[in-house]
Amino acid sequence: MNEKNTLNQTPRSDRLHIAIFGKRNAGKSSLINAITSQNTAIVSDSGGTTADPVYKAMEINPLGPCVLIDTAGFDDTGELGTLRVQKTEAVTKSADIAIMVFADDNFKYEKIWVEKLKKLGTPILAVINKADTLDNTEKIDAKIRDEFSLVPICVSALTGAGIDKIKDELVRLMPESFSQNSIARHLAGENDVVLLVMPQDIQAPKGRLILPQVQTIRDLLDGKSLVISCTTDCMSAALDALKEPPKLIITDSQVFDTVYKLKPEKSLLTSFSVLFARHKGDIDEFVRGAAAIDSLCETDTILIAEACTHAPLEEDIGRVKIPKMLRKRIGEGLSVDIVSGSDFPEDLSKYALIIHCGGCMFNRRYVMSRIKNAKNANVPITNYGVAIAKLTGILDKIETY
Repeated sequence: MNEKNTLNQTPRSDRLHIAIFGKRNAGKSSLINAITSQNTAIVSDSGGTTADPVYKAMEINPLGPCVLIDTAGFDDTGELGTLRVQKTEAVTKSADIAIMVFADDNFKYEKIWVEKLKKLGTPILAVINKADTLDNTEKIDAKIRDEFSLVPICVSALTGAGIDKIKDELVRLMPESFSQNSIARHLAGENDVVLLVMPQDIQAPKGRLILPQVQTIRDLLDGKSLVISCTTDCMSAALDALKEPPKLIITDSQVFDTVYKLKPEKSLLTSFSVLFARHKGDIDEFVRGAAAIDSLCETDTILIAEACTHAPLEEDIGRVKIPKMLRKRIGEGLSVDIVSGSDFPEDLSKYALIIHCGGCMFNRRYVMSRIKNAKNANVPITNYGVAIAKLTGILDKIETY
């Protein structure tokens, strides 16, 4: 995908994630091709063609921007098959909606996977594929209703029969958060002036804005706000150029202290990271988690989790700045573990606190699954921006809700 297309597309993390699950050769890849009306996934008569999950970003009417995820068959066998199944299971944490594909009346594996998805609270759409060739669709239909309390749709990926019904049902199952959870429009509306203070440090790509800044600007423009941008050193000049103080100031968390000192009394203040804590996660849980900073001691170990995978940078906020701030307050003996991308420990019991990035590269369901894991382990969890506001003593003075 070239840069032009990337810039013009909705980020994958903000798309509806629809994962297709089923046994090998159940027709999952063919079903994706039928839904997208493209040869998106490789189709073969041989079971096990799909290895790693395949992500395809699409605009599908009437769903809008989506990601369709083609997974390996969960009945795969052998050493390689076990690895494939593990990667299929990882997809369950980010799936907003699951399509469970049935192609026979043996539900040995489907029972296990439907139970996994139900425990996660994932909406499930049951689909009986290959309806044009099966001679027992009525039996399969009745068994699905009886054993899973799901109402299946009979389709044929080959002829296209029933595909429109799938799209209609996906609209019904779409989580409310996709239509209700804006980034910043709960703080600023039509004709409100919003000042974005955006330091362009070593972490900002040359000639580019980072993703949270771009998404926040778009969200504010959709709400008809008047958006003005500046770097930290130009903030005073930007304020002087305005007739009235801005309704809202949004900044990078790492300059919270500087911006707070320059902020007009009437202006609300928050950060991109705090906004994304609310947009992608549970802001209440993050604020509660930040309180654990007060009880940290030098013998504790904390976990810093970032969504991006990149080489450490001199000014890296997660790998350098936050640990430095914590050790200055707690002591140099504080231990810090750092994970990135999809790496996240199964066992969290060793940690006194988890500090997560804004999660702009993850979808909300995946971030929420990490929060749930932390709560189940009784480990407090917070977010970069909330943690920095706590460490600088202004958490009660910024907008978090």
